[in-house]
Amino acid sequence: MLLCVATSMQTGVAAAKNAAPQPSAASLESRAVDLVARMTLEEKAAQLKAEAPAIPRLGIPAYDWWSEGLHGVARAGEATVFPQAIAMAATFNVPLIHQAADTIATEFRAKYLETLGADGSSKRYRGLTVWSPNINIFRDPRWGRGQETFGEDPYLTGRMGVAFVSGLQGDDPVFYKTAAVAKHFAVHSGPEGNRHREDVHPSPYDLEDTYLPAFRATVTEARPSGIMCAYNAIDGVPACGSPLIAQRLRGDWSFAGHVVTDCAAMADFFNADAHAFSPDPVEAAASAVLAGTDLICAEFGRDKSADPAVIVDAVRQKLLPEELLDRAVTHTMTDRLRLGLPGEATPYSAITPAQNDTLQNAELNRRVARESIVLLKNDGLLPLAKAPRSIAVIGPNADSVDALVGNYNGTPSRPVTVLEGLRQRFPDAKITYVAGTGHVGPPLKPVPGAVLCLDAGCAARGVAVEEFAGPEAKGKAIGRQTRADVRFDWGRPARAQRRSAMRWSGWIRPDVTSEYHFRMNMDDGYRILVDGREIADAWDPGDPPSIHNDGVTLTAGKAHAITVEARQEGDRGDQSLLWTDLREQEGAAVAAAKGADLVVFAAGLNSKLEGEEMRVNAPGFAGGDRTSLDLPAPQEKLLEQLHATGRPVVLVLLNGSAMSVNWAQANLPAIVEAWYPGGVGGRAVADLIAGDFSPAGRLPVTFYASALQLPAFGDYAMRGRTYRYFEGKPLYPFGYGLSYTSFAYAAPKAAARVTAGGSLAVSAKVTNTGQRSGDEVVQLYVRGAPPSGGTAPRHALQGFSRIHLEPGESREVRFILDPRALSSVDAEGSRAVLPGEVAVWVGGGQPDTGAPGGWARVKVSGKALPLPK
Repeated sequence: MLLCVATSMQTGVAAAKNAAPQPSAASLESRAVDLVARMTLEEKAAQLKAEAPAIPRLGIPAYDWWSEGLHGVARAGEATVFPQAIAMAATFNVPLIHQAADTIATEFRAKYLETLGADGSSKRYRGLTVWSPNINIFRDPRWGRGQETFGEDPYLTGRMGVAFVSGLQGDDPVFYKTAAVAKHFAVHSGPEGNRHREDVHPSPYDLEDTYLPAFRATVTEARPSGIMCAYNAIDGVPACGSPLIAQRLRGDWSFAGHVVTDCAAMADFFNADAHAFSPDPVEAAASAVLAGTDLICAEFGRDKSADPAVIVDAVRQKLLPEELLDRAVTHTMTDRLRLGLPGEATPYSAITPAQNDTLQNAELNRRVARESIVLLKNDGLLPLAKAPRSIAVIGPNADSVDALVGNYNGTPSRPVTVLEGLRQRFPDAKITYVAGTGHVGPPLKPVPGAVLCLDAGCAARGVAVEEFAGPEAKGKAIGRQTRADVRFDWGRPARAQRRSAMRWSGWIRPDVTSEYHFRMNMDDGYRILVDGREIADAWDPGDPPSIHNDGVTLTAGKAHAITVEARQEGDRGDQSLLWTDLREQEGAAVAAAKGADLVVFAAGLNSKLEGEEMRVNAPGFAGGDRTSLDLPAPQEKLLEQLHATGRPVVLVLLNGSAMSVNWAQANLPAIVEAWYPGGVGGRAVADLIAGDFSPAGRLPVTFYASALQLPAFGDYAMRGRTYRYFEGKPLYPFGYGLSYTSFAYAAPKAAARVTAGGSLAVSAKVTNTGQRSGDEVVQLYVRGAPPSGGTAPRHALQGFSRIHLEPGESREVRFILDPRALSSVDAEGSRAVLPGEVAVWVGGGQPDTGAPGGWARVKVSGKALPLPK
């Protein structure tokens, strides 16, 4: 047994170095058990905090468990920012996503080493426990966080989840490269505005058929270090206290890692405006740990549920047996030891800080971006036959870094927007850029320093800046300075966790008399006053501001007093003051289009509109979710005006959820879905337009013609949702995507009969019948008869393979379907392989959508074979 009994951090590390050179997973767990046995009750209770304190006498440094890595190292400064998770799913390329996750893990190690304290302590967002991936099912396109998922299909989500977790954790049998934490367990997918109160009652059928399979696959195959439980309740019990943790996660699936709450989810146990399940924090914490939760994340200290005294009280009041507290701490300590304490050798010790954000990683990022792009429509305009002499680049996402990175993101060091990508790819073309419109109103731009003054006479340029220690701009300032504009960079390049406030004050003297709208580009609270009148108030989280707030008339050449106050809690990005520039409106965009050979309209959304529990109040949006799937009205209006010029328009969508672009489908020559394509995504878009590669991204979600085709957002029943249960006609189906070449499929081959419980081999020959090389995503769907008196999907994806073929080349693609792929679920949630006929489709998309492919029909014989949960 390896023991850590040192009286200092240094001697603890020395003891570990002198231990057996080849520890096993079992020996590290034994070491964790021994460490926990040496802790006092208070020390053990404190280890349940996400900000776990040091225990110097045991050689245990402080550790912050909270790090985010959804599509790259997030909230920790510059890193390789891969395409958003929904875009990763669109690649339908499991090995590629595994490689991306492995690269993300390398960058986590690099940043961890760079920022590790002298005492071995880690900082928030710079640890090695990665709270990713999000493997919830994107059941409804209105959910703002759907962009974080791998889409609507349980099988695709499971394959991507396994690839991502195994990539993050590495292939060593003992040590983790990083520790992946899959989330949010379970049955979690909006609405955001109700997530702390939502009590979901899924049917046993939907639970087994839709909501749990991706978790099962990820847990049983990739063995993630951790699972994060959700905010919502399930059948009246908060998810972090749900019996599903013991029954499914730890029971049926033999999960041996740690379970962490979503941040502040413990407060939902007892808060009256949430679940009100427990009377107080003590009973709430006891309920969670009894159920199998091991770690408590209390976001920014807004509640007392992560106070160690709460855990101590729970034990002393005999609400929580101490041995279950020991179990929780043993889970977390085992995972820390499997990561390697500072100074201990692991297979990943050779990684250095220089391996973060490398050019090699940027090239991989560009490949992921290329493979994620979906060509939705093309009448022959693309790829361009020749380089255009002039290009008009228009739209709110044309030169937006926000539109590249989505949410839970890092900071790209060399971002390539769509505008910059076109400039790079077409250096000889005249490229004109006009935003033309904002996402939901007039375009917003940073307020330039040239119009800001320190005094009413504008004798000196700039603004006065005061910083305050707390989240209110009150009391004595802890710092004062002047600067050229209203902007603050939160610790760039190595951002810091903050809980502070800023005040900018001065005078603004515009060049043009007009009505102006102001907004702070940030996630936390702010307020703006002009000439003593408050024109924007978004200070409190519960107050949803409009996108532009109140307008104010400013007179050219006249100085108007302006005061801006803003607060920062956590690490959520930089702050800057934006305003409308009314000189750049639709007319300038239309004029630019008329003078160009090609128009590229970069439209869609960004993570300021769709995301996690946000303060957004604009037409089509509510609290981070969407109420409409349509392109926002100002963008739609401008798009129609651009089309009316007669110039060819390529619509490039940058967004994280399905869009109902019905008018564009009917009228435009080309539509490209680029998602949030990552730090260099703009170059990938330009490469596609130029024809440098043939697109092969496929939709991981259904694009509906309208939100009116869907059941109520808050209804968690799957009937009428996703391609598996939707009976209507979508705008673009799941699995859809066009190519610059074409493919043909021979009839699939499969055995005519298989015994229940046996595996089935299915193969099909695929040929590139076009004139260009390209990738094809071969998709396999299974259609089975429903159980007696039960239901079944229309058909369900059970296999896919992305292959590359040269013109005229053929390849036999082979799948092995295991019993689970051939099984059915009954109304009670029991899964079994049933005798009868199963139809298997192999093709370039779903059956019944016009995609090439064919059916094979197989007889399942023998008795019904029940399968484990």
